Amino acid sequence: MPPERSAGSTPASGWRALPALALALALAACGGGGGGGAPTEPATTDAGTRVDPTVYSSAGSAALAQAVEGTSMRRLQLAMGPRTLSYTERAGHVAVPDASGRTQASVFHVSYMLEGMAATQRPVMFFYNGGPGSATVWLHLGSFGPRRIAVGTPVPPAPPPYPLVDNAETLLDAADLVFVDAVGAGYSQAVSPYTNQSFWGVDADAALFRDFVRRWLAQNGREAAPKYLYGESYGGPRTAVLASLLETAGVRLAGVVLQSPALDYNGNCGLDDGTPTDCRGYLPSYGAAAEYHHRAQPAQPDLPAYMDLLRGYAADTYQPAVDTALQNGQPLSATVAAQLADYTGLSAALWQAQRVVWPGIFMGNLLPGRRLGRYDARFSAPSTSQSDPSIAHIDASFYQRLNEYLRQELGFQNASTYVMLGSAIETWNFSHAGRALPDTLPDLAAARLLNPQLRVLAMSGYHDLATPFHQTEIDLARLPGGAAASVVRNYAGGHMSYLDDDTRRQQRADLGRWLAGLPLTDMAAQPVAEARRALAAPPAAADTATPAAALPAAAFQTPHRGPWVPPAARAAARLEASAQPAQQAQSLQAQAEARLRVRFEAAAGPAGRLTRDQARAAGMAAVARALDEQGAPPQASLSAAEWLAHLRAVRAR
Repeated sequence: MPPERSAGSTPASGWRALPALALALALAACGGGGGGGAPTEPATTDAGTRVDPTVYSSAGSAALAQAVEGTSMRRLQLAMGPRTLSYTERAGHVAVPDASGRTQASVFHVSYMLEGMAATQRPVMFFYNGGPGSATVWLHLGSFGPRRIAVGTPVPPAPPPYPLVDNAETLLDAADLVFVDAVGAGYSQAVSPYTNQSFWGVDADAALFRDFVRRWLAQNGREAAPKYLYGESYGGPRTAVLASLLETAGVRLAGVVLQSPALDYNGNCGLDDGTPTDCRGYLPSYGAAAEYHHRAQPAQPDLPAYMDLLRGYAADTYQPAVDTALQNGQPLSATVAAQLADYTGLSAALWQAQRVVWPGIFMGNLLPGRRLGRYDARFSAPSTSQSDPSIAHIDASFYQRLNEYLRQELGFQNASTYVMLGSAIETWNFSHAGRALPDTLPDLAAARLLNPQLRVLAMSGYHDLATPFHQTEIDLARLPGGAAASVVRNYAGGHMSYLDDDTRRQQRADLGRWLAGLPLTDMAAQPVAEARRALAAPPAAADTATPAAALPAAAFQTPHRGPWVPPAARAAARLEASAQPAQQAQSLQAQAEARLRVRFEAAAGPAGRLTRDQARAAGMAAVARALDEQGAPPQASLSAAEWLAHLRAVRAR
């Protein structure tokens, strides 16, 4: 039975506040005054509606003159079969302080909290999309919130706009959900003297998210609750760095979920088309796309088994052959090229000539006259199309439904443009830990060194050509402990695998068991015929994509193209690799410890040691915990070497 919905405050009651909104906007000045002072409190009506007259900007130089804080608040219900979920939603801003207590940004979020639950026992999960520069609209209204947009991927049942429906696969029965927008996206904005650009970088962004999480937990009395992070795409590397920062600050996490992550930008060959590199992580996804489009030979009835075959082939045959061919300046052997042609649907001649096939080449050559979607290779459109057919058809629906949902159902009313894709990626500082492009596996390893109980779950789609599932597997295998250090689940689908109705149900079941601490059962075989929905041709919906011109430019400031880095960052990464080819030869464990050492030394200064009080004041509560675990006297202190030795000892127990 599909879920039924009722609301303590109906959409109609939300719209009744619109005249007040118009009046407030007419009278309001932009952002107020007194940067970093007491947050402003826009009006909230008796019906729980929040009327926010602030004018928000996503420009890099933009800053609010005064912090904004406060949310709408509505009590809602969602009937799921015999059970009714009663929950409270809050949509609005948290004023996030810096280390000195001055507000650095007003961060927009939507939170859903089940009523009648013990605050110390009820899990809470923080969600965010990536980009960088993306709002968290895709996870919010596509995955596991109480409401979702019914896209029907990979074969939408009707043209857009797609409807907003109750979500039978919501995670709200298992955890409270917090969907967070990065600065420069959604309605999130920096507060003077900070600007949006202040947070457009790997480290500054993760530090702000750390401060948001701590502030939200304190405001809602949830410091003792089991805490989880859920990051998608660039949200994957954000999660790795954020987890390390939170653990260092003493915020214990129960687990992290990595949805289609780009954990190591240096290992994703899709970031640097044209340079000979390691593309074996893409090969299984090429095979999945070829099978879906009837180009693989012979046909493969079991998709997971086919992917397993191609994993082994990529490691044992393909990559060694490529390495030899590149070293000798020769084409691939005819035997290997013929095998690749059967597996991927591309011609043997193309494989021989290219040796390394980047995703752009594959997407443009599998189907004559057509181009595959990068985010989901099951979609295709004429080669002349200027947009990704796997996502262009949903953009307008997500923008329209999100705005309707905020105003009518959630009671948050603001006249500014909700920015779905901001411009942050154009000027993002991708450097991290001394490298031009981020490799965040050491950060995830550091988080697990600080908290050996931290659980890691990765979820990906077989048909994703942006952050392919096997590249994620290769990345996570680098963690100390290898395959046992994380749980990996792959499904039929693309980058946003949860948009596929069958896959979303499987992901929800897996997430529920994982949150409950139960082992995940083996996935049943996914017959290709079922995955195709019995089609003999690519989805027709690819040719009915909403034209880009129909989308407001202020909401979509850049195209979908992640993972992507500016040319200057690519050039710096190439120069770095050629100048220091052995830079990353040290073990991942050593890199993780080095990053923690740098953090410790920055906090300790010339003294080189931290007491409990000094550690807590410097945001290094993990050091204070180590002293507590050692039973050290009140004025005892630790050096970086002593702290790391303690962490190793705890991990070895």
